[in-house]
Amino acid sequence: MNEHEERQDQGGDDAQASPGATLDAGGVPEAAIPELVIISGMSGAGRSTAAKCLEDLGWFVVDNLPPALIPTMVELGARSQGNVARIAVVVDVRGRRFFDNLRESLADLESKHVTRRIVFLESSDDALVRRFESVRRPHPLQGDGRIVDGIDAERELLRELRGDADLVIDTSSLNVHELRAKMDAQFAGEEEPELRATVMSFGFKYGLPVDADLVADMRFLPNPHWVPELRPFTGLNEEVSAYVFNQPGAKEFLDRYAELLRLIAAGYRREGKRYVTIAIGCTGGKHRSVATSEKLAARLAAEGVETVVVHRDMGRE
Repeated sequence: MNEHEERQDQGGDDAQASPGATLDAGGVPEAAIPELVIISGMSGAGRSTAAKCLEDLGWFVVDNLPPALIPTMVELGARSQGNVARIAVVVDVRGRRFFDNLRESLADLESKHVTRRIVFLESSDDALVRRFESVRRPHPLQGDGRIVDGIDAERELLRELRGDADLVIDTSSLNVHELRAKMDAQFAGEEEPELRATVMSFGFKYGLPVDADLVADMRFLPNPHWVPELRPFTGLNEEVSAYVFNQPGAKEFLDRYAELLRLIAAGYRREGKRYVTIAIGCTGGKHRSVATSEKLAARLAAEGVETVVVHRDMGRE
């Protein structure tokens, strides 16, 4: 045994754990650290559905775990000899010390070099009120007030966590099957890609997508709606797409925006951000935004970014 090997055997300064390993008291690698996903968000926005989807994909799911116990859960998973390789934890704001405990737990995980991802389920106030009224249940934080009072209180409490989320999913207009499809698209792959992008077309008259990281406005281009032979079709139609990209500035925009996204994507990768939602808007979400989203998604896919295209408002007219 040489000197370096002897020092490793004694747990000296050169004894290091391989990535994804915990250390025992002597500094010896013990077990692989599980993947960790924290699922949170607004009550009624679909946390249970998202958790069920991960459970069906083989994740070990713990619902309503107090945030203070998350590091303990990860440590138990690390000692399971690989039987618990992926852990999803659902947390909510039922406990008033929720954020103090969560911040402490996240800091603890970071000090142990545990990689965690936060999935945040968002929804509009109107959608949340309808859901609570349909099941005739009070909001957990409404107390003696109205449902909207509980929603406002919860939204304020969750503001910081939403800002830290790696993935925000707006479920306002999603049914259960569509939410599961979104979760599958993000987590079903056996290997995690460097970056996943959702390119979403939308209509400004229906409101901005609340889960968008980046927003581009295509209303600087002429609207095919005012061309009678194009009006019935969408941006998926070749003639509509050709009309849009034959307009002055359209191709230049696509080239320069794709270049900007390459710069942003490189920064996201450096910061460990794995998901980005790029929203492309026009007046009604039918022509210009749809055609541009399709072109942009093809560019991203050609550069190795795993891309999903969603046309939020197409067909609403």
